[in-house]
Amino acid sequence: MAKILLVDDREDNLLAFESILARPDYTLVKATSGRSALKLLLADVDYALILMDVNMPTLDGFETAHMIYDREKLRHVPIIFITAHHFGEEHVYKGYQNGAVDYIYKPINASLLQAKVSVFVDLYQKNHQLVQQEQKLLTMNKALLAEVEERKKSEDKIKSLNIQLLQTIDKMEMANKDLDRFAFIASHDLQEPLRKIRIFGGRLSKKYANNLDDEAKVYLEGLQKSADRMVVLIQDILAFSKMSFEKGEFVPSDLNELLEQTLTDLDLAIQEKNATINIEKLPQLRIDPNLVHPLFTNLIGNAIKYAKPNIPPVVRIYSDHDEHPGDKYCRIFVQDNGIGFEQKYANQIFEIFNRLHSQSEYEGTGIGLALCKRIVEKHEGFISAISTPGEGSTFIVSLPSAMETVKSEAIVA
Repeated sequence: MAKILLVDDREDNLLAFESILARPDYTLVKATSGRSALKLLLADVDYALILMDVNMPTLDGFETAHMIYDREKLRHVPIIFITAHHFGEEHVYKGYQNGAVDYIYKPINASLLQAKVSVFVDLYQKNHQLVQQEQKLLTMNKALLAEVEERKKSEDKIKSLNIQLLQTIDKMEMANKDLDRFAFIASHDLQEPLRKIRIFGGRLSKKYANNLDDEAKVYLEGLQKSADRMVVLIQDILAFSKMSFEKGEFVPSDLNELLEQTLTDLDLAIQEKNATINIEKLPQLRIDPNLVHPLFTNLIGNAIKYAKPNIPPVVRIYSDHDEHPGDKYCRIFVQDNGIGFEQKYANQIFEIFNRLHSQSEYEGTGIGLALCKRIVEKHEGFISAISTPGEGSTFIVSLPSAMETVKSEAIVA
C-alpha cells in the first residue's frame, strides 16, 4: 500500500485530489497547511509521494519543501507542486531548486495526474522490493551458514546446504547487479534535468548579470558550483555502477606507460600544487588498461589533493616486484607526504560515499576510493592503506603477478 500526502489549504481541492486518485492500493493522507504536513511527515517518513499546493498561507509550498528536505530522513520523498499560476521559467526553477520533481497546473488534468502519480508510486514500490529482496537474501545466507556450522558432521547435509548457499549467493549477485543497474539508469536519467539547471543558471548569469545585486550573484554562483559538483557525482556513480555488468579485456600491459598517461591527465593539478612525482620502474602485468588508468588517477589525484597546507606534495610510486619475483602478488605502492589519517579508518575510506573530511575542506564525491577497490577486486587483487596523521599515507595495490586465471567477464565487487 503506497501512501500519498496531499497538501492544500482548501478542502475542496483535497476532495478533488481524493476523487481523482481513489484507488484501493493508495492510502491518501491530507494536510491543510505546510506545518500540518511537516507534523505528519515527522511522525511517519514512509510516503511514496507528496502533492503540494504552492500558494498556501503562513508557509507556502516552496518553504514547506525546503523544510522537508532539510531533514535527512525525508529527502527520498519526491514532491510534485500543484499551482494555478504560470509565473514563467524563474518560478519553475525556484520549485526545482527547493526539491520539486515535477509541476502540475490547475485546472487539474485528471489523466495526467493519475499517470504521473502512478510512475512515482511504481518507482517507490520497486525500490522497496529491491531492498526487501536484498535483506531477505542476507537473512537466508546467515541462516544457511549457521545451519552448515551446526550440521557439519552430516556430509550429505553439508553438500545440500552448500548447493543452497551457492544458489543464495547467485541470487545476491543478481540483486546487486539489479541495484547497480538501477543506480546507473537513475544517474543517467538525472543528467538531462541537471543540464537544464546549468543552462538556466548560465542564462541568468549572462543575461541579467548587471541587474542582480551582490547577494543574488553569490546565490547564482553557488547554484552553478553545486550543479558542477552534481555532474561529477553522477559521472562517478555511473562509472562505479556500470563496472558490475560491463565486460573487460585483460591484456599484457606496461604499467609505466599507463602511469605516464595518467600524469599527463593530471598535469594541471600537479602544476597548481607544485607537486613532485617520483616514479620507480613498474612491471608488466596482465590487466585491463581501461580500469587501471582511473585507478592510478584516483590514487595519485588523492595524494595531491590531501596535501598539507603550504607544503608541496611529494608522491613516490614504486613496486616490490623485483625484490620478490616469485610472489603470487605484485605490490604497487603510492606514497605521499600529505595530511594522513587515523589508521582505524583504513577500511572505512574504501566504502562508497564515506569521507573523512567535509566538502568545504576538500572537494570530492566519496566514490573515488570505492571505485579503486572495485577495480582491484575485478583483477582478483587487494587494496589497503597505511597512514599516520600529519605524516602522509601509503596505498598498497596488490595485483596477481600471473593473470592467466583472470576472466574477462565482470566480477561483482
